[in-house]
Amino acid sequence: MAHPRSRRVRALAVPLGLALTASLGFLPGAATAAPQDAAPAAVTADGPLLSYVVNATPGRASVGQVSKAITKAGGKVIVAHEKIGVIVVHSANPLFAATIRKAPGVQSAGATRTAPLKASGTTDVGKPQKVEKLTADKAAKAARAATAKGDDQEPLEPLQWDLPAIKADQAAKIDEGSKKVTVAVIDTGVDDTHPDLKPNFAPKQSANCVGGVADTSPGAWRPYDPAEDYHGTHVAGSIAAARNGVGVAGVAPGVKLSAIKVSEPKTSLFYAESVVCAFVFAADHGAKVTNNSYFVDPWMFNCKDDLDQGAIVDAVGRAAKYAEGKGVVNVAAAGNSNMDLAAAQLTDTGSPNDSTPVTRTIDPKKCWDVPTQLPGTVTVASTGVKGLKSYFSNYGNGVIDVAAPGGDNRQVPELPAKHGGILSTMPGGDYGYLQGTSMASPHVAGVVALLKGTHPKSSPQEIQWLLKMQADNPGCPAADKTCTGTQHVNGHYGYGIVDALDAVRD
Repeated sequence: MAHPRSRRVRALAVPLGLALTASLGFLPGAATAAPQDAAPAAVTADGPLLSYVVNATPGRASVGQVSKAITKAGGKVIVAHEKIGVIVVHSANPLFAATIRKAPGVQSAGATRTAPLKASGTTDVGKPQKVEKLTADKAAKAARAATAKGDDQEPLEPLQWDLPAIKADQAAKIDEGSKKVTVAVIDTGVDDTHPDLKPNFAPKQSANCVGGVADTSPGAWRPYDPAEDYHGTHVAGSIAAARNGVGVAGVAPGVKLSAIKVSEPKTSLFYAESVVCAFVFAADHGAKVTNNSYFVDPWMFNCKDDLDQGAIVDAVGRAAKYAEGKGVVNVAAAGNSNMDLAAAQLTDTGSPNDSTPVTRTIDPKKCWDVPTQLPGTVTVASTGVKGLKSYFSNYGNGVIDVAAPGGDNRQVPELPAKHGGILSTMPGGDYGYLQGTSMASPHVAGVVALLKGTHPKSSPQEIQWLLKMQADNPGCPAADKTCTGTQHVNGHYGYGIVDALDAVRD
């Protein structure tokens, strides 16, 4: 049975949104950019202009040798990540990939997209509905009233059922997280002017990586279109919205946030060259955690026996491994198609999503959701207010590591919470509800950030072990046969629902 895709980013924007306004008044050392006026070699260039990743033996000498071969094959080097051997190339030579794969030192190479390098229309599905506005005066009044009552909650925190679900409200009374820990939000950009995000934002650790080259100019990390590209801002708030008497609270309200924008303008597609740049930039600029609430376009699953898709797995895998080697914990959403990622086969009807999708049957053990299924990545499933797997969440025994609240409008919370979605920050000082594994992943990234603060000398592997050991597993629901495994490790929850309170207990 075919499973429809929800969104490239792992959020379901369904009409359950509450939005409220609370307005208070350089390239990584591992990369070198090519000169923009470099002339291409005199070879066939009558095909579509595509972007490629060429993966070579790491090191300046080998990358330099391959870069010369790229030029001869009609390619233009956009950026070369020498430390991991990944080179981003543009070429209109239809034989470029086949040619460069034969060059000495090339280990894999392939196109990162099936559509030419040009803008196209958006394919976002739905938006949060703004049903109420809260002016600055009202926000300030609500904050003063809460303070007068001796209530240490944020004004909108009673609507955040997700925080007590993982004991984040209790954890904040002990430790809000360390300012020495930065979580990089690899996404559609973050509105750092939001009053709940500005106190914790780290501009020197932020960039626009779209196209594969990091742009660190002021504000480059912000959404292209705040009305459409709200996803990253919502994710950021779940991680570290400040406890400052305004709006909502994040899971780790004391840690720092950085934004690394990777979504293409207008299409909001996340291509491999941009994601590679993001992982390398995050690692080289001191991030301790990355949140990845997306899959790398245009393929929902990248089959390693396909030369193009295999090159994508290789390139992004190298970048993620590089980040992990520098102490970064990478956290990723499992996806919203209600698929069993441990099944013998799955049907993908939505790939490639930048041109004409085809129906194909894939083996998820050989065809990976990237970066979700990359080794070393924390793979996160979503739960609703009742602690059950969200109806849309992907699952799979041996694939899911942990679970966290991501919302489910079929699981209705008790008052005062109004909706089954996750309330968080939106561009322009707004707040809104969304649901998806996109919303579950930042809850885990927040708990990982708390763990990094409590155990600053621990390796990514040790942090993952602590995360899983501390998780609370409800076990498989008796009536749900899709959940397989044991009380301690199973397909719906992995090792369990994460626990923020345990994360701050030394």
